[in-house]
Amino acid sequence: MPSSPNEATKISIIAPGEKMLGSRNSIGNPNLQSDATPTHPPSLTTQIHDELRKLGFGPYLATPCGVLAPLLSQFEKAPDYHVVPREDNAVGIAAGSRLAGASPVVLMQNSGFGQSVNALASLVVPYGIAMLLFISMRGTGPDTTTENLAMGEMTIPILDGLGIESAYIDRNRIREQLRNAHRAVHDERRCYALLVRPNDFEWKV
Repeated sequence: MPSSPNEATKISIIAPGEKMLGSRNSIGNPNLQSDATPTHPPSLTTQIHDELRKLGFGPYLATPCGVLAPLLSQFEKAPDYHVVPREDNAVGIAAGSRLAGASPVVLMQNSGFGQSVNALASLVVPYGIAMLLFISMRGTGPDTTTENLAMGEMTIPILDGLGIESAYIDRNRIREQLRNAHRAVHDERRCYALLVRPNDFEWKV
C-alpha cells in the first residue's frame, strides 16, 4: 500500500477524441497504431513464376506478347528462358526438350497460336509429346480490336479439336491449376493449355 496519499496510483483521464500514446497495454485500443510494416500478397505473375519453378517446369520458350509481358519479365533473366520469333519454332524446340526429359512451357499470343497448329497437330499430339502452353486470349473480353476477334473465337475450338485440355487462369485457384497442369504434363504425358484473359495481368487496350 502507498505510504502517503501522494504516492497513490495516478489515474489518467482521457478526454473524448484524445489519443492515448505511449501505453504498453495496447490490446483493444483502436487509437494506437502498429509500427509493423504491412505485407502484401505476391502478384499473380509472381505466384505463377514461383509455382512453375517449384513444380520443375522449364525451359520457357516465348514469343513476344504485350498481354504476357508481366509474366515474361519474371523469367527473362533466367538461363532457361528463350525468346523465339515464331510460335511453331517454339513448339518444335519444346518438343525436343521434352524428348530430352524436360517439362517445357511455351508462352504465346493466340494470334500466333494459329502459326503453331500444324506443329501441334502433326508432331506434338500424335506422338504424345507433353508440354504446357500459356496462351494470351486477344480478341476476348475487353479486347475488341478487329484483327484479333477471329482468333478470340477460334482458339478454344481449335484446342478442343486437337484434344488439348484448356482452362482460363483463376487468380483464386492458380496454384491448384498449375498442379493440375503439372499432373497432365509430367504424369499423364499430354499437353495442357492455360489461357490468359487480356486483363488478367492488367493489360489495357
